Amino acid sequence: MQVEWLYSGGAWANSYIAGNILVDAGVMPMAVAPYKEQIDTIVLTHCHFDHIARVKEIAHMCRAKVGIHKTDARGLLDDALSLSMNFGARSPGILPDFTLAEGDTIGDFVVLHTPGHTQGCICLYAEKDRVLISGDTVFADGYFGRYDFPGGSRTDLARSLERLAALDVDGLFAGHGEPTEENGSRAIAAALGLMKSGYG
Repeated sequence: MQVEWLYSGGAWANSYIAGNILVDAGVMPMAVAPYKEQIDTIVLTHCHFDHIARVKEIAHMCRAKVGIHKTDARGLLDDALSLSMNFGARSPGILPDFTLAEGDTIGDFVVLHTPGHTQGCICLYAEKDRVLISGDTVFADGYFGRYDFPGGSRTDLARSLERLAALDVDGLFAGHGEPTEENGSRAIAAALGLMKSGYG
């Protein structure tokens, strides 16, 4: 499976393209424009503004449907949940076209509900290709996402990391930092070990 990394720099989240799917929409629309005829689905890993900032414009440009976990859907409208005010902005002000839940399939991916960073965080896992798109649950450098924002939970995040550590992962494509196409399971194990050590 080919996963294209769209790097947005600074505080904005990575976006990824896998086939007809765009994951997260913090990047500028011009970065997505070369793929606009290909993309028909946008999946948001969670509702924080750095991941959703340009979803309205990108969805319009691509004529794409937008999906997010049902628990985080309100963050597309709620400035407190999206943390948009931290960016001097407002939430996109849209409703999703569909909501996601544990076990749903999107293309070659299965939706894994991995709360902790937010209540509705998800990861996308392609078992055959050993690819995990992890949002802000776990990063390829062996760290994990913050849990001190509204809806975050250290207990839930620890459980989510334990679950991800049981998967066979090569490619780990996270919401921030450089992704890796090798040894993703090693990075997840490191993050779980860090969590268990009491870090954070």
